[in-house]
Amino acid sequence: MGAHAAPARHRRSRPRPPGRTADRHPLRRALPAALAVVYGLYAGFLHRRDGPTDWGDVLFGLVCAVVFGVLCLGLARAQGSLPRETRGLAYGALGGIGVGFLYSASGGTLLASAVLGLLVGAAVFCAAFYVFYTHE
Repeated sequence: MGAHAAPARHRRSRPRPPGRTADRHPLRRALPAALAVVYGLYAGFLHRRDGPTDWGDVLFGLVCAVVFGVLCLGLARAQGSLPRETRGLAYGALGGIGVGFLYSASGGTLLASAVLGLLVGAAVFCAAFYVFYTHE
């Protein structure tokens, strides 16, 4: 029993630059905006079915992008004040509702959309909770 464990190394936090806070990080706004654009384009694509693209499809995609972007941005701004369980639940709910809505827009039944949304939401909750639990 002569072997001892090495002392634990503690991470040192890097000092933030003077004018930069967590809210001013570029990814805080860029990532929700990029997700919203992709979500809106895909929703508009699903809405048009097999016909040509018209203004109704573009408007549907634009409304979906704005709503999803606002929800993502709101969650990104509020995540610092939420405990990790609630934060994981919020990300799971956003992912599950988003995927369930897209599946219903593609022509899926209400029951299939709800089941898929619940499965994806549970998977996103588990992944987000794991990431938040291991990185805090």
